[in-house]
Amino acid sequence: MTVYVVAQLQFADRSRYDAYLARFAGTFAGSGGRLLAADESVTPLEDARVPDKVVIMSFDDETQAQSFLDSPAYEAISKDRRAGAVTTGFIVHGLPGVASRG
Repeated sequence: MTVYVVAQLQFADRSRYDAYLARFAGTFAGSGGRLLAADESVTPLEDARVPDKVVIMSFDDETQAQSFLDSPAYEAISKDRRAGAVTTGFIVHGLPGVASRG
C-alpha cells in the first residue's frame, strides 16, 4: 500500500537547512520514493498555523519509506535538517486499492 511521508517545517537556521537541501536530491535518488511536493508558500485553510515549508513524498510501502528515513546516507544529512528546521513529520497510509500515479 502506498505511504506518504508528510513534513511541516519551521526554519530555525536557513543556512543549515540549505546545506541539507543541497544534498537531499542525491540522497533521495535510488530510494524508490517520489517527491510529490515541496512548497514554501502553502495556503492555509481555516485557522491553520502556516509552516515555512511542507514536503510530501510517496513510497510503495512503509518498509520502503522507513528504509530511506533510517538509511545511513539520509541520517548523515539529517543533522543539518534538524539544526536548520523544527520538523513535524508523519507517515500517512494511502487508501487500499488506490495506487499513486506516476
